Amino acid sequence: MNRRDFLAASAAAGLVPLTQPHALAQGQSRVRQYFELRRYHLLPGAKQRAFTTFVGDVAIPAMNRAGVGPIGAFTVTYGDNAPSLILLLAHNSLESVVGLRERLAADAEYNRAGAAVLDAPLSDPAFVRVESSLMRAFEEMPTVEPAPGVAARSPRIYELRTYESHGDPAAILKMKMFNAGGEIAIFRKTGLRPVFFGETVIGDRIPNLTYMLTFPDMAARDAAWATFIADPDWKTLSADPQYRETVSSISDIILRPTAFSQV
Repeated sequence: MNRRDFLAASAAAGLVPLTQPHALAQGQSRVRQYFELRRYHLLPGAKQRAFTTFVGDVAIPAMNRAGVGPIGAFTVTYGDNAPSLILLLAHNSLESVVGLRERLAADAEYNRAGAAVLDAPLSDPAFVRVESSLMRAFEEMPTVEPAPGVAARSPRIYELRTYESHGDPAAILKMKMFNAGGEIAIFRKTGLRPVFFGETVIGDRIPNLTYMLTFPDMAARDAAWATFIADPDWKTLSADPQYRETVSSISDIILRPTAFSQV
């Protein structure tokens, strides 16, 4: 896995974490986190099971020791569901992103316990490929918020949505709509419980923003979206002409957490 990590922080080196009053009022960290969203494309059958076990038993504990976390781990329920595993890594700095590979390489337990995957030969790889994007947390939600019931392993689902824009001005306006415009607050009020909001700084299909919501089940998800659409504050916000034509494409998948997900 180390040889294939996508550590794409160099182009984002000029980004400086900001602070803002709303986050402090909620007791959140001053630091806007960086999120790496990875999708591992897996080989079906025994290889898929072996790689998933490696991530849960070896990789996530090692990344936690390296200062990364919480870490979400998900499989796809609705959407492109070829054998894959999706990881959400929360970093408190760009240096954490840049240095993760080296920190893992120096972790003797990680390399010992993960040898079957880490040292897999070219003729018999442990997985197909990994795709990765790097995001900066939104001002109004500067840190990841794990779902209620994570510790108890309560049943829950997650919705991962990506909004593409046709250019940077439109993307900036859409982020403004969520932040200063109050859309995140309307989400919370209407039962759309966010896990994170991130601006993609490195990745495919940019400019875009990505966010994740969590619900007990699909029925709760459908009810919350219906409440949101009917909300008077949302109707007022969505009618604001400055926010029209800011989204060119939306992708949406439903995920389930693995037994070892920390989000």
